[in-house]
Amino acid sequence: MTTSPASRAVICALLLVGSLCAFLATDLVLPAIPDLPGILGGDFEEGQFVLASFIAGGALGLYVFGAISWRFDRKKLLMVSLFLFALVSLACTQVTGIWQLIVLRFFQGFLSMVPAVIGPGILRQMFSETGATRAIGVLGSLEALAPALGPIAGSGLLAIGGWTLSFTLLGVISLLLVGALLVLSGWVHRTERTEPKGSYLSLLKSPVYMRYALSQAFCVGGLIMFVMSAPVMLEQGLGGSLHDFIAMQVCGVTTFIIASNSAGWLIDRFGAERLIWFGTLVSAISPLGMVLYALSGFAEPIGVILLFIPLNMGLGFRGPPGFLRAVISADGQDDRASSLVVLTIFAVASGGTALLAPVIEQGLLSVAVMALLIEGLALLCLWRLPALKD
Repeated sequence: MTTSPASRAVICALLLVGSLCAFLATDLVLPAIPDLPGILGGDFEEGQFVLASFIAGGALGLYVFGAISWRFDRKKLLMVSLFLFALVSLACTQVTGIWQLIVLRFFQGFLSMVPAVIGPGILRQMFSETGATRAIGVLGSLEALAPALGPIAGSGLLAIGGWTLSFTLLGVISLLLVGALLVLSGWVHRTERTEPKGSYLSLLKSPVYMRYALSQAFCVGGLIMFVMSAPVMLEQGLGGSLHDFIAMQVCGVTTFIIASNSAGWLIDRFGAERLIWFGTLVSAISPLGMVLYALSGFAEPIGVILLFIPLNMGLGFRGPPGFLRAVISADGQDDRASSLVVLTIFAVASGGTALLAPVIEQGLLSVAVMALLIEGLALLCLWRLPALKD
């Protein structure tokens, strides 16, 4: 390690805020989605496209930057992507039609993925496996605040300055990050600037990589799918309100923060593989309980909130070591490995949400069954695919 502890802390903070921009670009905007068709013209479906286009752009960004990032200096790539992200975010405030916003959101999502692609490789280079696990746990726990606090902050911004204020804030934050990177003296540069051996196809053919990548994607994707479905499910299916959704998120995020920050200590005590297994099992117990609860005929929002807690606890335990082991098992293809994991998470979450769309208003059972199937696939991957040799 050639960077000082202070420089490592600053780099981690900048990566965190850069990653948060991607989360906040959805969570801050979410409260304004129902109002956008009335303001910019369009219908409810086109309002949902404002979210979907960002996800589609993010998926393409993960694939492209994962493939080409080795060609560029990581610091310069991060600065350029954040600067362009800021320009696109500010351009969103000037649109006069909803399809203009949908197109710009695609490019906003595309540019937002650079921190997610290069971040894990930088952390792995700066720390040992245990240290990197702890760092991913800390960063992940702070990033998890975005889904809980983002919609609340977005609602406040919407009330203060209308729907454009969230985009203005994202643009300003990104420009401040560019300025911080310009004056930062210490940075973690690649040890090699040659193209890493392998390809996306070689990763897909690696059973060890796929064990960690798929189990991580199913575990995280199942949780995200549940969260994306929860507002409609709680309000339309169970007669709840936005306050129930916020309470669910606060309980879930708090649990995740505690669990993920315990992961490093638990790995030292029990080992990474046992913790990954245990966390995945705990995650699967949550939707199983929800299925049984839904079948009881007495489902209420408070029960869903309580049963949501183990889903976050399990991910907090297994998330940091699972993601890091996926990167390690890629044999030097850190950026490709990171982008493929996140891309698969996107696919699982968006695919599950799309399949649920026709039945989501019926209540808890359909959402819980889908989540149980997805979390069960995570367990199947751990059972059938080989582990990384220590």
